[in-house]
Amino acid sequence: MATAAAALIVGPALSGSAAAGPAATQQTYAQQARTAGLTGAQAAELRRQVDSYLAAHPDARQVSANRLATEGGAVTLPAPGDSQVRDLASPEAAVACAGGHLCVVDGRGRHYDYYRCGRYSFDGVGDGTFNNNQTTGTVARFYNSDGSLRWTNRAKDTGTASWTPVHYIQPC
Repeated sequence: MATAAAALIVGPALSGSAAAGPAATQQTYAQQARTAGLTGAQAAELRRQVDSYLAAHPDARQVSANRLATEGGAVTLPAPGDSQVRDLASPEAAVACAGGHLCVVDGRGRHYDYYRCGRYSFDGVGDGTFNNNQTTGTVARFYNSDGSLRWTNRAKDTGTASWTPVHYIQPC
């Protein structure tokens, strides 16, 4: 996901100060979920999804109720009941793919945003979309589970893809 895109950028609305403890941080995320209109059951389901993602990706860290910072970018999980992905720290703002980023939305509605060059493990599933909003001519590469090249895409471009067979992404 090298120099690829990530439409979600960690901002000041994240979890509070570095001195805040885990309980205070989780209270902040729970408040974000309530403010965004999630029911108690929806907030609990989102918490389960976030915990599951963090368990599978130990290097990721939670930065809002449904957004996680990852190596090379970020992933925003869709809030239960939402048809569009939004960062619950700023629920009125649509998630967009910033210039210089490679963004992918998989079949679960997860929004992956890559903005650093490198090769990254990817666990998207189903059919979805991509927006290669990197510098014109930058080539994003998508790899199979065995590391062989599956396909490439030259910026600037958008399209659809089946994400289940893609196991690694190299934005640039």
